[in-house]
Amino acid sequence: MIATMKKIFIIVFMLLLQTGCATVENDFDPLESSNRAVDSFNTGLDEVALRPVSKAYTAVIPPAFRTATTNFFENLLIPNTIVNDLLQGKLDASIKDTYRFVINSTLGIFGLIDVAHYTGVPKHKEDFGQTLAVWGVDQGAYLVYPLLGPNSVRNTPGTIMEYVLDGATYLSLVLSPEAVIGVTILKYVDIRANLEDAVNMRDAMALDAYVFTREAWRQSREYSIYDGHPPASVSQDDDDEFSDDFDDDFDDDFEDDFASE
Repeated sequence: MIATMKKIFIIVFMLLLQTGCATVENDFDPLESSNRAVDSFNTGLDEVALRPVSKAYTAVIPPAFRTATTNFFENLLIPNTIVNDLLQGKLDASIKDTYRFVINSTLGIFGLIDVAHYTGVPKHKEDFGQTLAVWGVDQGAYLVYPLLGPNSVRNTPGTIMEYVLDGATYLSLVLSPEAVIGVTILKYVDIRANLEDAVNMRDAMALDAYVFTREAWRQSREYSIYDGHPPASVSQDDDDEFSDDFDDDFDDDFEDDFASE
């Protein structure tokens, strides 16, 4: 997933180079002003708290332990993928994902080891937002939630469903409150640590970090919905709309700047 995001970031970066550095506001992001405010809050919180902790985690914890931690929490999310496999009519994928969950939860010691990977079973990630897209539901407005980050109207029910079907949600049934707090913190620190390369790439490349993240998120969702093979016409239409909006705003800004000099 991180490798995919890197590829998408590079594509978006090239698009930004072609279109300038003005702010885009289009039908996909009608709430841009409020979204930017929340994004600024999230960025500030990340810089003062999440990023330093995740860097310390990466520096202190051995790679093998970090990999096992990521495997454990990803394994707990497989039931959500299985349910959405079925809702999308992907019977073969649901069988493979069920196998992945069973073998990793047993031979893989509660998912710490990705045994399924060594047997050649691919890793899938399906959610209810993707299911709604397959069912023909429009993506709706882009949203940025406090702490959770990029989202959309269509994807919001999937966020709720993922929480309900995430095995980590029910750790309190088998662990003490103190242990649940510790495991939960570990989960989100691990997630943030895995995003560090992508965040660094954004910071290095982005002419406008907000637009860069928004478009990367949109491209990532499209990539996931179409299982890595989005129709060329859909991608081209999105890019043309994005480019046209950027060009119009850039021309207006250029004229205003020129007139003021």
